[in-house]
This record gives sequence, structure tokens and C-alpha cells, in this order.
Amino acid sequence: MIAPRDPSPYLWWLVSRASGIVALCLVTIAVLLGLTMSTKLLRRPGVGRTLVLLHEHVALVGLTAIAVHGLALLGDPWLHPGPGGLTIPFAMSYRPLFTGLGIIAGYLAALLGLSFYARRRIGVKRWRRLHRATLLVWVLGVIHTLGAGSDAATQWLRALVLLPAIPIVYLTVLRSLQGRTRKASKANAGGATAPPRRVKALAEEAT
Repeated sequence: MIAPRDPSPYLWWLVSRASGIVALCLVTIAVLLGLTMSTKLLRRPGVGRTLVLLHEHVALVGLTAIAVHGLALLGDPWLHPGPGGLTIPFAMSYRPLFTGLGIIAGYLAALLGLSFYARRRIGVKRWRRLHRATLLVWVLGVIHTLGAGSDAATQWLRALVLLPAIPIVYLTVLRSLQGRTRKASKANAGGATAPPRRVKALAEEAT
């Protein structure tokens, strides 16, 4: 009879692993909610306010999961990254490129998530343009997971990470097309109201 393996030496690794997966799932949901709001696919009364609140709470819980994901590694007796390895990108000895990208993603997530509470000082329009970089957090998180995750080779994790890419890419393209359409409409509206140069010149000569 095989004796059960003691999980205590792997406890901190398991906590970091689980919280990392949860963090990526929450970031994915936050990105999908943000893209849904920006494309205005759901225009029912009251839905917009609900999505904003849900987006905010998901982002905050996601930041908490990211913090747990990193801090749990301090107790890992095998990896033992130390404070420098967790806070300085590419300083960790374990797969430094992918762990470094994960650290950068964490910093960006904190910056963009907490900027929500300073959007009035930043300016709503400027904050919205800045907030679009949340998509970069998701991209870096995916690269970090597939490059540094111990379960990266498993089909279930790849499906969990890559399947949401389909709606995210679709909504991103849709938002880009909508933005171009709005700019073209404004340009056409401005051209229609402004008099041609020749007509304007003749009017000035007549006066």
C-alpha cells in the first residue's frame, strides 16, 4: 500500500498556483466586461450601471488574487524568490522572461485598476484611453501563464486561457471599427457644416 504524500511542503506552491489561475480568470472577465461596455452591445436600461459595478468588483478581487499569487511564493521552499524576485521584473531565477512579464502585468493591473478612483483627476476621456491598456494586462497574463505555469502543457489550462481569446479579439476589432466609424461621422458632419473655402472667400470679398 502506497502511503499518501504529505502536501505540506507544496502548500504555498499550491496556493500560488490556484490564486494565479483565479487571477487570470478574473482579469479575463474584467476585460470582457470592459469591452462589452465600450462596444455598447447591451443597451437595456440599468444594464450599463450593473456592468460597471460588476466590472469594478471583479477587477478588485482580481488584484487581490494577483497579490496572493505573488506573496504565496515567499513561502515556497523550492522556488524561494525573495522580495526582489517578486518585485523586480526578470530578476527571478525561474524562467525569468515569463515571470518578469507576469510581474509587469501585475504592476499594470494595479495601476489601471486603482486609477478608476482617480479618473476625475485624470480626466474621463484620458482615463478611458489609458484604461484600454487593460487588454495588455490580459495578454501579458496569458504569456506568463503559458510560459511559467507548471500546468501550461495541460489541455484544460490551455483551453481556459485561449478560448476567451475568441470573444476578446472579436470585441476588440468591433470597438476599433466603431471608433473609426464615429471619427468618420464627425469628420463628415464637420465638413457638411463648414462652408467651402471658395464660398467663404467670396463671402468675405462681398462684405
